[in-house]
Amino acid sequence: MKKLFTTMALFLSIYTVSGQAASSMPDSIERYFDEIKTATATFTGLWNKNLYGPILLVNPATRRLFSNVPDSSGLLKLTGSVYSCILPENVNIANTSSHWNGRDWAMIKLPLPFNKEDRINLMAHELFHVSQPSLGFRLNNVANNHLDQKDGRIYLRLELEALKKAIQCTSSAERKKCLTDAFTFRMFRYSLYPGADSSENLLELNEGIAEYTGVIISNRTRADAVKHFVQTIDDFMSNPTFVRSFPYVTTPVYGYLLNPNRAGWNREISVKTNLTAYFIKAFKIILPRDLKTIVTKISDEYNGKLIIAQETEREVKAKRLIAEIKSKFAEQPHFEIRLEKMNISFDPRNIVPVEDKGSFYKNARITDVWGILTINNGALMSSGWDKISVSVPLKIDNKLVSGDGWTLELNEGYKVSKNENTGNYMLKKDSQNP
Repeated sequence: MKKLFTTMALFLSIYTVSGQAASSMPDSIERYFDEIKTATATFTGLWNKNLYGPILLVNPATRRLFSNVPDSSGLLKLTGSVYSCILPENVNIANTSSHWNGRDWAMIKLPLPFNKEDRINLMAHELFHVSQPSLGFRLNNVANNHLDQKDGRIYLRLELEALKKAIQCTSSAERKKCLTDAFTFRMFRYSLYPGADSSENLLELNEGIAEYTGVIISNRTRADAVKHFVQTIDDFMSNPTFVRSFPYVTTPVYGYLLNPNRAGWNREISVKTNLTAYFIKAFKIILPRDLKTIVTKISDEYNGKLIIAQETEREVKAKRLIAEIKSKFAEQPHFEIRLEKMNISFDPRNIVPVEDKGSFYKNARITDVWGILTINNGALMSSGWDKISVSVPLKIDNKLVSGDGWTLELNEGYKVSKNENTGNYMLKKDSQNP
């Protein structure tokens, strides 16, 4: 398989603040850049490095972008103290780190959150991703499909309920008890799914450390930080799936609680660190030997009965959904598109693992040598990320192809072909345009 990505557009920040208005007026852009520049300079000691760097703020509706620095090709034009241009169509828009026009950028979608601390949190998260390789961290994109299973979800939710209590505790003894329970739920989850400790750790080292960085640089008061974490955990619980989004609500809370007694702990972390083991040792947690017995005993302290009932009901619906996805995108006639030099942006909150078939993506935008595929009503990505399947085309109009909830803008040299035996469609190179 050929190289999949030309940028890191799949590493999306899902940071949102419910109930808040937001602003993206051009006259606010300079203020946004000043805010993050000041904040990163204030917290240079966090990583012994100033994370401030090239930033692209992009309006998804118009593709108008604003930058704090020029690009190497001169596409960005200076207007006042801000650079601006229209982002080319072949570049996906996402909260991500991206290499474009000679620079590594922190790309962030407009509008930004109305609240200043939330804006800084988001921008600092993406700036960390830009600096991540130089800090010795790899950019890992690891699915944790066990977190779409009933027990995986139950024991993650119980861990988060314990964390939510821990962050609100005023007593150190009570906080220690809640943290012990949180790790007990986590370790029991690992015992149910061999290899889960490694796959979760890879994503927490990536997105979890980035989000912790954003939290610290945002410099909220203690009261505001507690409110932020509680709201973030509550919002997370409504995500359709947890397989890629959980690090945004685990590592930052553990790290924030550890920071007062172990400032700079993050600089002890490397790509080889097992974060769970690290935190357990740092908090001086003693775990019970019989995890199953203790988990059963304490789960009711954290809404266990309700969580189990909800997840049991969800499992029935999930099985029905997976059967529908397999039928539509694998068993019935469909349109299969091979990926060559793919770049993708997507929302990690609504990915559904589909057994041995890959993963269902509700919304995504893919650019490749053949053109631009925009998905608004689902597609099935193969496990190897070498092909994606959408429903059969309903309309083929020259170089614009569309179906149920998707459109494909074809580049010259490609055409859609139908296999009359199977009813499946595929992309082929046009022999008239080699």
